[in-house]
Amino acid sequence: MTASLSLSQARRIALAAQGLAKVRPAGPVTARAVGRTFARIQLVQIDSVNVLARSHYLPFFSRLGNYDPAILHSMAVRKPRKMMEYWAHEASYIRPEHFPDLLLWQKRAWVGAHHLEPAVRIAMEERILAALEAGPPMTASALTAQLGHTQDPESGNWGWNWNTVKRVLEHLFEEGRVSAASRTPQFERLYTLTSRVLPGSLDGGMDADAALDRLMDAAAMAHGIGTVRCFADYFRTPLKAGEASVQRLLQAGRLERVSVRGWDRETYRHIEARLPRRAEGRALLSPFDSLVFERRRLEELFGFHYRIEIYTPAAKRRFGYYVLPFLLREGIVARVDLKADRAAGQLLVRSAFGEPGAPPDTAVELSAELWLMAQWLGLQEVVVWPVGDLSGPLSEAVAWGPIGPCEPDGQSSPLTGEPDNVAILSPVD
Repeated sequence: MTASLSLSQARRIALAAQGLAKVRPAGPVTARAVGRTFARIQLVQIDSVNVLARSHYLPFFSRLGNYDPAILHSMAVRKPRKMMEYWAHEASYIRPEHFPDLLLWQKRAWVGAHHLEPAVRIAMEERILAALEAGPPMTASALTAQLGHTQDPESGNWGWNWNTVKRVLEHLFEEGRVSAASRTPQFERLYTLTSRVLPGSLDGGMDADAALDRLMDAAAMAHGIGTVRCFADYFRTPLKAGEASVQRLLQAGRLERVSVRGWDRETYRHIEARLPRRAEGRALLSPFDSLVFERRRLEELFGFHYRIEIYTPAAKRRFGYYVLPFLLREGIVARVDLKADRAAGQLLVRSAFGEPGAPPDTAVELSAELWLMAQWLGLQEVVVWPVGDLSGPLSEAVAWGPIGPCEPDGQSSPLTGEPDNVAILSPVD
């Protein structure tokens, strides 16, 4: 018989699967805790926007609080690697065991050199591979300089001004022949041969259905509960093939059918998904957090309509440029537009909006989370601009400083501040 779940139960299953249902543990965050979190969520999306922090750093802050991002760097560069770059939901850090499976199912033909004449592409591939074989990891610009290649006048694509070297590099990256050894301080990829990143990782005799089943199973574990579309979207695998994979996972006992009251779609729960009695977490979520990947699912679960407005003209934005949803216990109760002003040592809250039905303690809890984020980012002040219906209550809560009744781990924050270290109402410029 198909189990029937309430919307509240579905939410708690989803939050537990993503590691967002519990209060964060007290004490320093260890590398093991970061590794466990990555194993739970399977991947983190990479994005070049750095208005607050690199997007792949934020999901770990959301789940663990004040941790050292150097742990992620170590996981991505030390052997054996615990994370590596490849295409998944988008450009992402993935678990290395998923790499061979993704090679069979990721097709990003628009990214690389598919438009080039085959002879041109093959000749450039040979030159690039020879250079990487002979030397250390290199950026696209360093390879361009070494190979003496000039800019391709027809290289424009979605605003990218890539030359032939960069396009062929991305083609080789898509094919799994080159990988990212690491990133420069400017966040440029340092390319190298994949065999140097994951020795012996490529197996040409793999079964495509089995590979997809592993990806869909991992996606279902990360979701806890969802539809075929939810699971397929996690690694951006084909929907039709995903439907067949879900049927195989049902037969294997990895998934079970459930119904969620108020939903009209086939829904599945992973066999290992937990249903906590209550959700007690608190988190600011990156616009690229895996909990908010699939917008329809987000709206059905939480009643939260969310769009990233980075590419929306400023005059047409409703909430701001880099808006983070605020999760409190079982609901997404607010959204804030944040910016790290590193020169001034300030975490800027450029707008703050509450959701309908937000609980009375929203501003106080959000203030505590913002002070924790400021501490993590090495900033000394939280500055609230008078924009949004939550900005007034939030400004009052922030004025208490980082030490208050909602300190997340029950410990005193080192950011004690002076008496004037309070919310500063700044004009919108």
